[in-house]
Amino acid sequence: MGPDTEQLRPWLVLGQMDIAPLSATLRLMKNAFCSHALLLLAGLLLTGPATPVVAADFSDPTWPCIQRKVENLSTGLMWPHPAEPIELAPDQKEAVDELVGRLTLRRIAVEELTPNVTAFTTAYGNDTALLGHVFADTFDKLSQTRGKIIRGIEGYSLQQIALAEKIDATRARMDDLMTAENPDFDQVDALEEQLDWDERIFTDRAQSLTYVCETPVIIEKRLFAIAQMLLAEVAE
Repeated sequence: MGPDTEQLRPWLVLGQMDIAPLSATLRLMKNAFCSHALLLLAGLLLTGPATPVVAADFSDPTWPCIQRKVENLSTGLMWPHPAEPIELAPDQKEAVDELVGRLTLRRIAVEELTPNVTAFTTAYGNDTALLGHVFADTFDKLSQTRGKIIRGIEGYSLQQIALAEKIDATRARMDDLMTAENPDFDQVDALEEQLDWDERIFTDRAQSLTYVCETPVIIEKRLFAIAQMLLAEVAE
C-alpha cells in the first residue's frame, strides 16, 4: 500500500469485494472516468472474480463503486417503534453509553454482542423506549462514520479522475517529444519516470477502493442486525 492510500486507511475492511464482469463495468463507468482510468482499471478488474452486475449509476463522477450510493439511512426502516423521549438516571446513561460503544465496534461481530444486550436488559429492563434510545444512539454514531467514509470515497474518486487526466497528458507530451525532429530524450526519460510513478499511485488507489467501497454496505447491514437483536429483547 503506497503513501497516497493513507487517507483511506481508517476505512479499509477485511475481505475483498466481488467485482463485476469487465465489459459491463467499463461500459457503465465510461461517463465517470476518462479513457486512461478505464485502461488501468481494466487490468485490475481482470484479476477479480466475476459476479452479476448490480444496479449502480456511474454517471456520478464522485462515486466509483459498484454498490449503489445511498447517502442517508432511515431509522424508520430498521426500528418500527416511534421515538420516545426518555430520561435516564446516571447509572442508566453510563450503561447505555457502554453498550452503544460496544455495538458500534465494527471489529466485534454482532452475534457476539448478544450477551451484552441480555445483561443490559436484565439490569435495566426491556422497555421499548429504553432499547429504542440505545438503537438511536448506535444509529447516530455508525451513520456518522458511514457518512465520513462516503465523503472520503467521493474525494478519492475526484483525485483519481484528476490523476488519470494527468497521466493522459503526460503520455501525449511524450508522444509529441518523440515525433519531434530532434527528440529531447532527457525530458522523455523524466516524463517516463513521472508516468511510472503516477500509474503506480493510480493502481494502488484503485486497489484500495475495491475494499473501502463495501464498507458503507457493511455498516448498513450491521445496523439492521443490531436493530433485530434489540427488537428481540423488547417487551411485548
